[in-house]
Amino acid sequence: MYMLQKLSIRNYALIDSVELELDSGLNIITGETGAGKSIMLGALSLILGQRAETKYFFNQDKKCIIEGHFLLVSAHLQALFEENDLDFHKESTLRREITTDGKSRAFINDTPVTLTVMKQVGERLIDIHSQHATLEVNDPEFQLSVVDTLAGHQPLLQDYRNQFKLYKQQQRQLTELQNKADEARNRQDYEQFLFNELENADLQTGEQEKLETELQMLNNSESIKRSLLTSYNLLSEQETAVLPILKEAVNQLQSIEKFNPAYGALNDRLRSALIEIKDIAEETSALEENIIFNPLRIEEINTRLDLVYSLQQKHRVNSIEELTAIQAQLSENLANLLSGDEEIERMNKAQEKLHRELEETAGKLSLNRNKSILHTESSVRELLQQVGMPNAKIKIEQQQSAELNKDGKDIISLLFSANTGQPPAPVGKVASGGELSRLMLAIKSIMAKYTSLPTLIFDEIDTGISGETALRVGKVIGALEKNMQVICITHLPQIAAKGDAHYFVYKNEETERTTTGIRKLNKTDRIQVIAEMLSGKTPGAPAIENARDLLGYKS
Repeated sequence: MYMLQKLSIRNYALIDSVELELDSGLNIITGETGAGKSIMLGALSLILGQRAETKYFFNQDKKCIIEGHFLLVSAHLQALFEENDLDFHKESTLRREITTDGKSRAFINDTPVTLTVMKQVGERLIDIHSQHATLEVNDPEFQLSVVDTLAGHQPLLQDYRNQFKLYKQQQRQLTELQNKADEARNRQDYEQFLFNELENADLQTGEQEKLETELQMLNNSESIKRSLLTSYNLLSEQETAVLPILKEAVNQLQSIEKFNPAYGALNDRLRSALIEIKDIAEETSALEENIIFNPLRIEEINTRLDLVYSLQQKHRVNSIEELTAIQAQLSENLANLLSGDEEIERMNKAQEKLHRELEETAGKLSLNRNKSILHTESSVRELLQQVGMPNAKIKIEQQQSAELNKDGKDIISLLFSANTGQPPAPVGKVASGGELSRLMLAIKSIMAKYTSLPTLIFDEIDTGISGETALRVGKVIGALEKNMQVICITHLPQIAAKGDAHYFVYKNEETERTTTGIRKLNKTDRIQVIAEMLSGKTPGAPAIENARDLLGYKS
């Protein structure tokens, strides 16, 4: 159960500042035509997410603030709060602020929210009905919800919806996976070609640098050989070569070593240099002999490097390591394609299984709905008789859609006939405003016995009725308070007398500017107001007594 405990309105239309504390049962709002009863609803609609215009401000220099304090006895809205990152409190506040420049801010429990979120929450807390706002009864989803409410299978329906939500999520994931697999298949042949090309190339780490060095040696083999040979000759073979001269120097020092130890030390050093240079000469000769001009090897290396360079150019990289990384990625892509096919097959099987389960649950929902249709028709028909429509009847048609949806497969159509001999037809085509209002009253009255409904607001839905019918409508509205909070704006004393609390909207014209106010009536004031509703501004004793009778007050 949800209850609007207090409504605060500041700077809206003819209202400067009003605070309205409401009863948990049936709240009656009356007042003279033009006093501002509809203004109250206009202000309330702002915390239900409706758009606002600054031209409706009482004072154009101040911002407008509308605030509703709600008591959330049940925790049914907790999930909605959590979905929108809102703290859930049993006593929650919805506030709307509109500045003079038209900027709007919305808050739930002092947390800023978008108008969309405020609308989602507000519509779960307040349900407004008027002769011009009964389009809900024409909504196929609402018509289905009526049958579902009387079928009493909410746990089963919620389980189905949770499973259907999972089914749609998996369906989106499967579609995304299939699209990726299709894209991969479109690339498969080309990627397989690229992979094979790299694999056949059998590229080795460091290979490019080694080949480039070897090619440089081969291309310069003649000049290298010549330089090595010349070096060897200078060291060993020529008459003035280094080695023979060093040998002669060693012999000369050796002949005088006995005269001074220093000569011997110098000779030792010279012999070491002789040995080192002799090794250099031998190594130079060996290197020179190994230098062979090999045109076939040059061609072989050029061919290999051409392959490496072309692969690098194709893949826009500069090294064999990068080509190897690309080869690994291509290998992974090809492997993923195979595993993706396996995942698609697995998900397809899961989808088929879930679809069978949904079909089975949808069948149970259909059966339950079918069983509740006759009961729904008779219950609504009985209440329509009570509100002065003895010949009215409804017919509920149940059809099956080809595909599953969030509610199963049923399509519910509510047909209505107000008069004998008139075949039932879609509600919106045959019902007048007053008939729609009473039909909605009957439907909501029945639904209230089976489920928690938001605070119901009836805005002069009694237009066009009087006498005994008004008494009957009042009785039905009065009975609603057993299950929910009701706010009823009415001009009929028969309905006004049923309220647990009575509020009177009035105009204050004593100041320079007309304002609208609202006050809660005490017992005496209530008798007077209802007497005036019965016979005019100056009610006589019979009207006073009649008002007492309607209110159930003893003289």
